[in-house]
Amino acid sequence: MNPSRPFIERPVATGLLMLAIVLAGLVGLRFLPLAALPQVDYPTIQVQTLYPGASPEVMSRTVSAPLERQFGQMAGLNRMSSTSAAGVSLVTLQFDLDQTLDVAEQQVQAAINAGGSFLPTDLPAPPVYAKVNPADAPIMTLAVTADTLPLTEVQNIVNTRLAQKISQVSGVGLVTLAGGQRPAVRIQANTQALASAGIGLDTLRNAIAAANANGAKGSFDGPQRAYTINANDALLTAADYKKLIVAWKNNAPVRLSDVARVVDGAENAQLGAWAGLKDDQPQANGAGDGSLRQSIIVNVQRQPGANVISTVDAIRARLPELQAAMPANVRVEVLSDRTSGIRASVEHVQMELVLAVVLVVLVIFLFLHSLRATIIASIAVPISLIGTAGVMYLLGYSLNNLSLMAMTIATGFVVDDAIVMIENIARKLEEGEPPFKAALDGASQIGFTIISLTVSLIAVLIP
Repeated sequence: MNPSRPFIERPVATGLLMLAIVLAGLVGLRFLPLAALPQVDYPTIQVQTLYPGASPEVMSRTVSAPLERQFGQMAGLNRMSSTSAAGVSLVTLQFDLDQTLDVAEQQVQAAINAGGSFLPTDLPAPPVYAKVNPADAPIMTLAVTADTLPLTEVQNIVNTRLAQKISQVSGVGLVTLAGGQRPAVRIQANTQALASAGIGLDTLRNAIAAANANGAKGSFDGPQRAYTINANDALLTAADYKKLIVAWKNNAPVRLSDVARVVDGAENAQLGAWAGLKDDQPQANGAGDGSLRQSIIVNVQRQPGANVISTVDAIRARLPELQAAMPANVRVEVLSDRTSGIRASVEHVQMELVLAVVLVVLVIFLFLHSLRATIIASIAVPISLIGTAGVMYLLGYSLNNLSLMAMTIATGFVVDDAIVMIENIARKLEEGEPPFKAALDGASQIGFTIISLTVSLIAVLIP
């Protein structure tokens, strides 16, 4: 039995098959994602709960612990860890690799719903969860600064304009902000003024909470029309809070501005981010020496399977448009671009692959002294490599350092097989057989030997 016989007897069909493999490989090569390392999606979900004003001990006892008890009952949970800090709780859940993220997401949502009654009743918002991949680092980091605007206003602008526009770019999966400058109204109680007015901190807190509720207001019903009262009682600025009446003493109102200092500031004044930008000058909101400036950091992560290079190029193409849409004194700069290392490493491996093919062809010509044999081997190697790109696309692989290295090693397999086959056919020709019969006999003798040799090499490299 000769596995090569159908191809030797039908050279035209064989040529068309090779052409089809090349075309399919070129199409697959065009759509193959490019990355530094293979895509590994760990089924990981992170649950975040915000409770402003709570200490780490309170967050651990009242938020993290109840959630952990609920999450611990989920099937397929492989690992769970939690971090409790001032005002925030982060619970990271990693599931088994055979667990799908959609099923894990449903389990997490059910556990959050079941544990809602064990959480503090005055949480500003219920726990939120997001799918994360701990192995997927940001592909691009931007730094946004402003010379005159406060960073709280800069963060608001970045969150409503820049981040949303970047999220719409094809291939972008997640955009997160760092720097801790979310705008908020900060109320700093004056204990001496409260004591002189006979008002406790609980009274102050209850008055602020009661005046800042946003609930249902009711409706007006008439014979022909009905209206729902749509009014928002939430206070948004420091000026609104200053006018708030906390209590009545001696038939006179005690306003919040009388017993506390109310300012517009950051939600967490203990967090910040600094970036070293080009052509920096000392600024009022900088570090003082001009080398670092306090900034809002924008981290961009890609979607699973997206081409890193294409995604970053699309973001860079939109940056001038996004910069033009920002206020004149807001500056957007690229702080880090992960694709620079990816481009260099992948380009280097590609060059090594091409060099390996060229050297192989030269060695074949040097030892066989046959131009026809050299052409056969030099055609077999590129066809195999290009066809592999089409199979990689169908299997969901990517072009990365490991896959390119594997293709470089596999080039030696193809060349070894080609040389053994050509040498055996050449021996038959030297014995006086006609070319067609020499090709059939030579391929028949060595065909299954080559197959067994290739399979054994694959088995060696499986680990």
